Amino acid sequence: MPIRAILFDLFDTLVDLEMEALPEVTINGARVRSTYGILHRVLADLASIGFDDFALRLREVDREGARLQREGREYPTLERFGELVRRLGIDDPLLPARLTEAHMGQIVRCARYQPEHPGILSRLRKRYVIGICSNFSHTPTAVHTLEQAGLLPHLDAIVISEEAGWRKPRPEIFLEALRRLDVAPGESVHVGDRLDADVAGAAALGMRTVWLTRRVADPEARLEAHAGLPPAAVIGDLAALPELLAREPDWG
Repeated sequence: MPIRAILFDLFDTLVDLEMEALPEVTINGARVRSTYGILHRVLADLASIGFDDFALRLREVDREGARLQREGREYPTLERFGELVRRLGIDDPLLPARLTEAHMGQIVRCARYQPEHPGILSRLRKRYVIGICSNFSHTPTAVHTLEQAGLLPHLDAIVISEEAGWRKPRPEIFLEALRRLDVAPGESVHVGDRLDADVAGAAALGMRTVWLTRRVADPEARLEAHAGLPPAAVIGDLAALPELLAREPDWG
């Protein structure tokens, strides 16, 4: 079946997230990179809660979020901070949005844009429809990042897990992206950096998969440890994708 569409993961595929750029804080005696310190400062004028108590409450909320994500559901950032505010007993309906803005502002600071990627997508869009299928807990920030990267004009559909409600590798988020592009799984390719979420999830639906290893440490070890369906192709840089697709159907 000819390829008509390409789906891309967003972070560490089209746009890099260097989380080591987050500020350092001490939580339970350990130095970590986190937005917790900035979030605590947002609360400072509204609640007399020390940082350690604040961190304990937020980690409780985050454990619930991690449980939902393990089940394949997304835990939106706005809901995360709404639950935190509720547990702290603060009566301020605007506070969850303020915390979300502060948190996502720091995440955007970690974004690193690849200047060649808009040109690659522009070239590919001459032959294929192009979409985003990404796990992320705040759709406006994902769209803003795509805009800042110069990628937005080259996209026909954007599906983010916060909006879809489901996270990769669940089939629902892939199917929603395919629906918006009006293509069948067998007519599409998914490109991403995660073997579990991107490769295994898309391959299970019958999509062809390309594993991008540019930001993957020790790809050979990762692939050996991977228990799911393997990628149809592996590339070290997105610049190799147009040539790979030009060789279809032999490449996969």
